[in-house]
Amino acid sequence: MEARTHSLLNELNFDKGGFFDLGHPLLNRIAESFIKAAGIGAVQAVSREAYFTAVEDDERVAGVNLTGTGLDSGNGVPEIPGAKKHRFPELRGATNRNSLEAMVKSTGKESLQWGLAAGVYSGLTYGLKETRGAHDWKNSAVAGAITGVALALTSDDTSHEQIVQCAITGAAISTAANLLSGIF
Repeated sequence: MEARTHSLLNELNFDKGGFFDLGHPLLNRIAESFIKAAGIGAVQAVSREAYFTAVEDDERVAGVNLTGTGLDSGNGVPEIPGAKKHRFPELRGATNRNSLEAMVKSTGKESLQWGLAAGVYSGLTYGLKETRGAHDWKNSAVAGAITGVALALTSDDTSHEQIVQCAITGAAISTAANLLSGIF
């Protein structure tokens, strides 16, 4: 008998069909999209929190005062145009059990949001392609709109306007991506 050695890369080879075999291509696609995007969401949430914590600690050590420069957000953290606000206020400067629990909870929530978005979108585009027999901008618009609604419903303070705005934004981004995919 010949002994074969396996590496982790051989086991995770995506050319074999991916991570899962749940018995149906739709289920496989949804599960894989969810897992991949949830991992990205977790890394993004932790890295954002690490950045804000580092910036806050640097200012505290250096005694920097940004008040009056237009860069102060009122909590000692510099305002970065287009960046999300500090989402974990209970973590600031603390290194205790509560801060770790808060970060794990917030990271988990964000991971689920990213995974939900990817799973819903991927499942809808696949299902619509199989149902209609074509993958076109119409499928993308419907999948983007429904994904936008799903994301809006996961936010803390959902309003009717926010749901509509997220549906329109999701449809527009998805449709543009579909239309531009043939150009680039």
